[in-house]
Amino acid sequence: MNSLHDCPAPAKLNLFLHVVGRRADGYHLLQSVFQLIDHGDTLHFDLRDDGAIRRVNEVPGVPEASDLVIRALRRLADAVEARHGRTVRGIDVRLDKILPMGGGLGGGSSDAATALMAANHLWQGGFSDQELMEIGLPLGADIPFFIYGETAFVEGIGEAMQPVRGPDCWYVVIEPGVSVPTPAIFTAQDLTRDSKPVRIADFPEAQNISGFGRNDLQEVAVRLFPAVGEAIDWLNQYGSARMTGSGGCVFCALPGVAEADHVLRQVPGKWKAWKATSLTRHPMKKLLQNSML
Repeated sequence: MNSLHDCPAPAKLNLFLHVVGRRADGYHLLQSVFQLIDHGDTLHFDLRDDGAIRRVNEVPGVPEASDLVIRALRRLADAVEARHGRTVRGIDVRLDKILPMGGGLGGGSSDAATALMAANHLWQGGFSDQELMEIGLPLGADIPFFIYGETAFVEGIGEAMQPVRGPDCWYVVIEPGVSVPTPAIFTAQDLTRDSKPVRIADFPEAQNISGFGRNDLQEVAVRLFPAVGEAIDWLNQYGSARMTGSGGCVFCALPGVAEADHVLRQVPGKWKAWKATSLTRHPMKKLLQNSML
């Protein structure tokens, strides 16, 4: 096989996000439920006859050299060479980018995870999901989750995961038009860093997880980026709205597509908004299974 096209890189939502401590090296210790949703970027891969790893289209604000996709593929190429003693063929990547930067949706990490799964298949690397997670983790704490590929209770810096049953619902997501830099949130003096740890047994029934807990990063983000708070306040009239990740996208869970469509019709024109349903499994897993048949 020389190509894989239409490879999905879905977004995730943090149904809650608690900061429960801080390691000696400065990394924050988190607890969260990560929920995959059926809205995201799409990647296309074509093997080359040389060894070059290239992105063939421009992505505004993301130079090719710093793109997590390219960096992840280079790490995997080195791992394949070290394990099998052979140089891989080069690869061209086209990235159809729709997820906003600084949105808290995990877009860059999801793109990198999809690239690792696709290239492992094309290069016949033979790496397990766990091994791919270890290759990706140094580049981004969210990458292992996307390779893990199902709704998860996530702890530590993002590397410890347990499967949980997420809600079967629809979400309305608003992009407030601001890119929130993660370091600005985590370095804030007023960030809550001592939330009481929770256990899976503490969660309510799956349908109500979206209303459980809070996002400890939200208060800081709203202070630094008032547009985030404005979107939360507006969306709160339709349910329990909150920010995902370190921001700035905000979301609200709704029981069905009709309710989601109703909310979308009311969204002020100054914001971009969209709907998505929850996913139980990363769609890339099925694509790879089908390509092996």
